[in-house]
Amino acid sequence: MEARKLLVQRLGLVDYESALAVQKQTETAVKAGTQPDTLLLLEHPHTLTIGRRGDSSAILLNEEQLRVRNVTLFETNRGGKVTYHGLGQVVGYPIINLSPHREDVHRYVRDLEEVLIRTMSDFGIDAFRLKGLTGVHTQRGKVAAIGVHIARWVTTHGFALNVNTNLSYFNLIIACEGEPVTSMEELLGDETELSLVEDRIITHFHEVFSYPCFSASICG
Repeated sequence: MEARKLLVQRLGLVDYESALAVQKQTETAVKAGTQPDTLLLLEHPHTLTIGRRGDSSAILLNEEQLRVRNVTLFETNRGGKVTYHGLGQVVGYPIINLSPHREDVHRYVRDLEEVLIRTMSDFGIDAFRLKGLTGVHTQRGKVAAIGVHIARWVTTHGFALNVNTNLSYFNLIIACEGEPVTSMEELLGDETELSLVEDRIITHFHEVFSYPCFSASICG
């Protein structure tokens, strides 16, 4: 049997609407078997998204006020409620086929959390799960949000990790479960290059999801 492969695409700064289009194109290709499982890593301009369990009541400004602050608003088909995406985050969209050996939604979400927990450990941050909640947490608050969509066992959407994020933008929303948020910058006292964080995410994604790694610079 041919080994599963993971294609990693680092897209840099991409607006949310364009990223949705890339996700859709990639999802179609992965479902058709014309592209291997793919991990998109990128950064968004200031954006609020409403998931399947959310509604606009959790957004504390109207659309005109959001426009003044250059914040865009999207409704999505991912799980979860309302969240913020913006500058200084590493956003990951895994578009992978969980069939036939990983057809378990809860396991998939726990595996994404594990990738991020291991990544945080590489930077000396003690991160963990909280029972009954989704995402990655620290003693200072939630450092990464997760919201996914799965169709025919192919995944879209994913995670947003606060690295050098301006946390004041979270004041525009009532976050999931009302929990406090934090960032790597707040926890470490200094900024971290996004590319360095992406490197560690790629390494641990290969580990947790059992993809062979062909780059010694990333997985060595």
